Amino acid sequence: MSNHKSINKILKSLFNNVLKIEEDCVCSGEYEDLSINEMHVIENIGLNRERTMSDTAKDLHITSGTLTTAISNLVKKGYVYRTRSEDDRRIVYIKLSPRGIHAYKFHENFHDDFVFSAIEHLSEEKQLLLIDVLADIDEYFKSRKK
Repeated sequence: MSNHKSINKILKSLFNNVLKIEEDCVCSGEYEDLSINEMHVIENIGLNRERTMSDTAKDLHITSGTLTTAISNLVKKGYVYRTRSEDDRRIVYIKLSPRGIHAYKFHENFHDDFVFSAIEHLSEEKQLLLIDVLADIDEYFKSRKK
């Protein structure tokens, strides 16, 4: 098999496996009422800050309408607070509720544990090589987005 085909096969498998494992682990138990997309909205809002809906939609590369639907669901489920600006009623701010903060930290811990488990068997040298290779691939994909 050519390098191209091998890399393609590995990347597709890796991408699908990571998404499936993340969804199975993160969106279960206490957070079974969340979709993986909602968890990623929570992640993007972040801790200890208030964000505008438009900035959040832009960061997530989704439309304002799509984000409005997601935020409405997250507000109903108790993960997010939504308020309008007093100065300009067109501006809507979102912030994580205590429940949203807990979900954010749970998701963050999942990623920390997931990465640690994936690389703990690699030598320091291989970990550094992996970082270099993944950074190069990431830069390539970022350049393709523009």
